Parts: sequence; C-alpha cells; structure tokens
Amino acid sequence: FLIGLLYFFSDGTPATKLGICYGELGNNLPPPSESVRLIEKLKAGRVKIYDANPEILKALKGKNLLVSVMLPNQLIPAVAADQKFSDEWVRKNVAPFYPATKIRYILVGNEILSNPPNTTWFELVPAMKRIRISVVKLGMKKIKIGTPLAMDVLESSYPPSAGAFRSGVIADDVIKPLLRFLNRTKSFFFVDVYPYFAWVSQPLQIKLDYALLQPTNTTYTDPGSGLRYTNLLDQMLDAVVSAMAKLGFPDIRLFVAETGWPNAGNPDQLGANIYNAATYNRNAVKKFSANPPVGIPSRPGAVIPATIFALFNENKKPGPGTERHFGQLYPDGKFVYPIDLSGKTPISAYPPLRKPASNGRLWCVVANGVRNATSLTAALTYACGNGNGTCDGIRPGGKCFRPDSLIRHASYGFSSYWAQFSAQGATCSFNGLATLTSKDPSYGYCKYPSVNL
Repeated sequence: FLIGLLYFFSDGTPATKLGICYGELGNNLPPPSESVRLIEKLKAGRVKIYDANPEILKALKGKNLLVSVMLPNQLIPAVAADQKFSDEWVRKNVAPFYPATKIRYILVGNEILSNPPNTTWFELVPAMKRIRISVVKLGMKKIKIGTPLAMDVLESSYPPSAGAFRSGVIADDVIKPLLRFLNRTKSFFFVDVYPYFAWVSQPLQIKLDYALLQPTNTTYTDPGSGLRYTNLLDQMLDAVVSAMAKLGFPDIRLFVAETGWPNAGNPDQLGANIYNAATYNRNAVKKFSANPPVGIPSRPGAVIPATIFALFNENKKPGPGTERHFGQLYPDGKFVYPIDLSGKTPISAYPPLRKPASNGRLWCVVANGVRNATSLTAALTYACGNGNGTCDGIRPGGKCFRPDSLIRHASYGFSSYWAQFSAQGATCSFNGLATLTSKDPSYGYCKYPSVNL
C-alpha cells in the first residue's frame, strides 16, 4: 500500500497520467473554454501553459487537471531584483485561481539557457527563489518551482554515462545553484526532450524506429555504465541524469516538460508526418503512463511526469514548418490522429494509419534556390564519374533523361551517387549544392535511387 502511494500526487491524481502543452501561437485557435473541453477529450491529466493567461486559468477551474503556469522570460530580471514585484506577480496571476484551478507548478522562464549568453542567465535562480518565497508567503507552498531547459544545456550526451552540462559559466554559475535549489525544495529538473531532433541530425546513424520508441531488436549498451538501451529517449534522459550526478546531485527527479514529434513540415524536413507523430506519441504515452512505472535504465521504476507537445498545430509559431505541426489537434478541434493520453487505449486498438511510401527512405537532391549551372554541372560530372552506372538513368534514352533539365539530372546523379557510397561515409553535400529529402522525387517510370534508414 505504501509503495502504491508513490504513484499518486497529494490530490489523488495518478503521477503517471500524461499532460498536454497548450500553446497559443495561432490566429485560428478555439477559445479557452473549448480548448479545455478538448484537453479533457484527449484524456490528459495535466496541462502546461506558456504564461498565466487568466481566461485559460478560469476555464480550468474545477477541472481534474494539474496545471503548470509560466513566468515569461522578460520578467525574470524584475522578479530577481525585487521581492515585492515577485509577490505581486504571484498575487495577481496565481493566487486568484488557486486552489480551484489545480496549479501545481510555476515554471520560471522557458529554455533560458538556449538563448545567447546574457545577464538573465544569472538572474534565473534568484528569480526562482523569490517566486518560491512568494508562494509560501501566500499559503501555496505545495506549488513547485522549476524552469524548463532544452537538451542543448548539455555539452555531451553520448554515451549517456558521459552526459555533462556545458562547462564554464553555465555549469558553475547557473546549473549548480539551480540544482541546489531544486534539491532543497524537492522540485523537478524540467527538460524538453525531442528524439526527433536528435534523429533528424543523424538519420543514417540512428535508426528511425529507435527514435520512435518502437519495439525492435536494436539495442545499445553504454560502455561506461553497462546499461542497455532500447530507445533514444531513454538515452537522452539518462544523459541528463549523468550530468546532474557529475555535479553532485544524483537524485533530483526528472519531469519531461515537452516531448513530441511533428506531423508535417517543409519538404526537406525528414520524418515529419502523421504516421511517425502518431507512432512516437502513442509509444510515449504507453511508456510514461505505465503502472507500475517503468522509469529509465538508470532509474528503473521511477515516476517521470511528462507532457506532450502540443495541443494544437499553431500557425503563428516562427521557424521551419515542423514548428507549426506538433499538435494532436487541428485548430478546428479535429484529431490529427487518434490518441488517448490516459494510456488506457492499447496501441493495437488504434485504427491503422497509412505509412508514407517514402517513410524511412532518403534522397539527395539539389537544394532549394541553387541555380548555378556551372557548379551543378561540375558536381554532376563528379557524381557520374564515380560508381557503377551512377548516371545511366539520365543518359539519352534513359528512363530519367526526360525532361532534359539540369536540376532534375543533378538531383538524380546526386541521389544515385549517395545511394552507392553513403555506407562508405559519403555525405549529401556536393559543396553545399545538395540536401537530403524524404519526399520522393521520382516520377512516372523514373525512379530515383534512395537510401533506406
């Protein structure tokens, strides 16, 4: 019975119930009341917002959802400098809604250490301390204070046992004080962890199914720890654990503040499709909702709270196309794919999704905007001059000769060369003229050679 209590928070909500990240960077999103209804339809157990929007907090009143609110990055200096400012922010943005809205976490800033070096880095922990004083002063001491950090806070993550925070200022002047604060207040190390970005940076070295948390025969044994890994997410989380241990804090709990997979993106953004997004997120739900908890190799059986990014596809998010396609829902409330965040729906019970024909395959093609005929001709000549029949398909009479286009011919030649020599270490570069794509450039009878991931 006592062990069972560890799986629940003080309000009786299972610690293993997943949450959803509710972003607002869209001009076509439903109002908070409707959004909260949709969150309940997803069967989420918690919700994270990126501010302290009063309309959202009102809509969450009386709901059985554990809530994380956020102090914006730009307010960190003011809070760090003035306890009265901190008290007033908490009094205005948190106290009016607590406890009817189950605010359990105040996140101070968002991925602060991913920004270029600035004075806010050094104001982060002082601001967290002041917010902590404020919530205790106002009778809300159960609220935990944290700050979400991205994986780029590590300078080393492979193998996991070599995980280490970026040396110098970050480790000594920011991370150590942060870990001391989290340890003293029994809070969590909040981390945004995306196997998608790790995989897409090395798609030939990392198996797609390993990144998608799919059950496969692919395993990795850490030579330093001897721990065995069956998926990329566990490796990434254990790298964080190792980094904390190296600074003398081996026991601070992890909280996956964000994880997810894009359901679409630009044509040159690999692996961003509904099939992969559904596969990853369903597997993540299965992992983090398991009861009893499965933990991670360095912490078997540990409870790791997690929130999936994101609730909606947000059309005003800056950056590449994937940034606007992490949602579980379209703005009209329709599911991008069926998913149950409670974990009670077995993966086998979901209707099958069509796997893209090109999923797990890559082509090397001319990069967007490249039009220098002289450079392309030279690169194509190089590609065709190596290998066995590399450019037979684009010679006169070949199935890919028509249309007689330098861009098409160069893309074929680059793909053919890369397909033959990638296993020997060849890259898809051609002096910056080429790029990888998961969009099949083949047409009609013309089939471009590809590399299987």
